[in-house]
Amino acid sequence: MSTAPQRASIFLEEGEILSHEAHPGEQYLLRVQAPECARHARPGSFVHLQCAPLQPMRRPLSILRTSPEQGWVEILYKAVGTGTRLLTSRGRGERLSLLGPIGTPFVVHGERPRPLLIGGGVGMPPMIFLADQLRTQPDFRPLVILGSEVPFPFPVVPSQFLLPGIPPGAIGAMPLLEDWGIPSRLASLQGYPGCFEGYVTDLARRWLEGLTPAQHQEVEVFACGPHPMLEAVARLAREAELPCQVSLEEYMACAVGGCAGCVVAVETPSGPAMKRVCVDGPVFDARSVFPG
Repeated sequence: MSTAPQRASIFLEEGEILSHEAHPGEQYLLRVQAPECARHARPGSFVHLQCAPLQPMRRPLSILRTSPEQGWVEILYKAVGTGTRLLTSRGRGERLSLLGPIGTPFVVHGERPRPLLIGGGVGMPPMIFLADQLRTQPDFRPLVILGSEVPFPFPVVPSQFLLPGIPPGAIGAMPLLEDWGIPSRLASLQGYPGCFEGYVTDLARRWLEGLTPAQHQEVEVFACGPHPMLEAVARLAREAELPCQVSLEEYMACAVGGCAGCVVAVETPSGPAMKRVCVDGPVFDARSVFPG
């Protein structure tokens, strides 16, 4: 899988809204017809979407799922500002201007067939997208850990999978992942039934401690979520001596590398550098962003 910035394969499409569902916690699941984006998107890609006709500034939104065959992309977002609140009023049959896919994707490695996927809040979509890709590769055995401090945007179901190190009461899982045959666990500080009471990193640590040394060597960590969560995940991976990739969430204006408004400091072999999250990322090696 290439890690080069995806500037040559960004498409501008006028997509029809196929469905738009509201969920608790001001979360929305949006499906848009966008065949080129659906065909070229990879886990970690995002779209730059015009929320309303009279709202010129676009919003970067992570991709949850795609169907290259049917030509749609699915986006999970939370209404947090003017643009996304305007987006909530858009209905089925309306058209949205969509620019994408943008950004470098996650890269999986065959020598690490036990990937640990950690998503928090609106950082959950890239993890679902990556899990969708991994389920087509039978040699991989991923675990997905999702965290939220608002109700999850899906019904919580008891998992059919037993996992080492996971407390017996933490059996809540995402139905879609269960259907795919991929184990998942949910974490929250809100006391939701079936969810682990604590941070995603606490739950991940419990799982890692339940692995054999040989299994531990097969783990690679992938994460997306708010900055403090990513910093904690990077710290956990560093302590466990595991490779880790993180997808950063930053405000963006152009999202195609022109404005340099989303730069972050990154450690490179040549020394410190400023990288643009939109096209040099959003996926980075965790040690380069959180050197510790």
